[in-house]
Amino acid sequence: MEKQLKTKETEIWTKDKNHVIHPYTNFNNFKKEGSVIYEKGKDHHIYDMYGKEYIDGIAGLWCVNIGHGNEEISEAMADQSRKLAYYNTFEDAGSIPAADLGAKIASLCPQDLNHVFFGTGGSMANDTAIKMIHYYYNLIGKPNKKKIISRDLAYHGSTYLAHALTGISSTHLAFDLPMNMIHYLTAPYAYRNQNELSETEFCDFLIDEMENYILIEGAENIACFIAEPIMGAGGVIVPPKGYHKRTYELCKKYDIFYISDEVVTAFGRLGHMVTSEEMFGIRPDVIVMAKGLSSGYVPLGATVISDEIYEVISRPKKENPYFSHGFTYSGHPLCCEVGLKNIEILERDEFCQHVQKWGPYFEQQLKTLSDLDIVGDVRGSHYMLSLELVAYKTTKFAFEPEIGIAKRVYHHARKMGLIVRPIGALIVLSPPLTFDKTAIDQSILILRKSIELTMDDLLREKIWKN
Repeated sequence: MEKQLKTKETEIWTKDKNHVIHPYTNFNNFKKEGSVIYEKGKDHHIYDMYGKEYIDGIAGLWCVNIGHGNEEISEAMADQSRKLAYYNTFEDAGSIPAADLGAKIASLCPQDLNHVFFGTGGSMANDTAIKMIHYYYNLIGKPNKKKIISRDLAYHGSTYLAHALTGISSTHLAFDLPMNMIHYLTAPYAYRNQNELSETEFCDFLIDEMENYILIEGAENIACFIAEPIMGAGGVIVPPKGYHKRTYELCKKYDIFYISDEVVTAFGRLGHMVTSEEMFGIRPDVIVMAKGLSSGYVPLGATVISDEIYEVISRPKKENPYFSHGFTYSGHPLCCEVGLKNIEILERDEFCQHVQKWGPYFEQQLKTLSDLDIVGDVRGSHYMLSLELVAYKTTKFAFEPEIGIAKRVYHHARKMGLIVRPIGALIVLSPPLTFDKTAIDQSILILRKSIELTMDDLLREKIWKN
């Protein structure tokens, strides 16, 4: 590959390969193949450094909600950088964009979530949520309430604590994460529901399992439950109907805080600015945001806490009146200005209404791929969708990991100009919210052809038979 590149492109490709540590790199391939270097983007298209155009089927990474290359965002960023690019927000310092964005986020959240701590991403926001909750319980004289309930296949980030909250066990290997605080319950994964229970029965099982754990561990030892409205990187898993309301009710019954990780789902991906209350009828104690908050134009995350939590952690303590938590870039003025402009664009241009209109069509068209022999399940909601690929539909028998089934489909799709996200045996689609009927139809056509080519490869290599 390297010999085929032009001199300038070879230099960039080599610098990247030799000096940049990429997240979740497969080192079996990277040292030889390196990365595809992307240079620019517009709406739901991106372009590599050779000028090849791709449909961005994953919005960068769940996040470029308003699309690439938005000039209003660029202007807002430039204007703010001229006025005040940066100042800290420690104690008695603040900025106009941080104040305005804090108030705007509070207005979008359920009624009593009025206090916002800013960071630079979802992992930091989840770490902050746990740290605040533990702090809260210490201050009210309940220091034993430290345990955290998460779920298998949950994804909550990759900083030290957030990685432990993440229930994808294969990612934990050799990192010595603080696992002792966390208990993982069964994933609400209907397709892999081993006992073939009905949706209602499966939901009952999940709720009973959670309540039994609470009773065994003791509610007095459990601080919080953390959940994604739809589980993202763990498989775009849509929990059974009523699951969120019932887990929320369990938390209220046993005095356990409920954290809603809306890093992926907020700001239009499911057709709502914030989904917890509008889609699922719950009012979490904490909502965590990132990604679509700035549409990925700048690193920005937010931990939104209830009045109840804030009232306690904001009380001056005799030993130390400070809230000793914060980061250099908390409430970064330029980032907050971008967040404000991004929300303005999402609301003004009716992105949520657009997703509500075209999301069901997207889901319907993706389901047409169910006729292909290796498509076992099609799931998700609106602009957050996934295919699960299997060797045999009737048994749901999985391909061996070394076959790299989703990666094969990904490579075929990329050659034809569509970027999807391969995760194990999953093909994930989470495009910019600018995706229209044309983009949806083109993506489905390319994806169908990519899966067909993959099946041909498997037959030719004699590692699968239909």
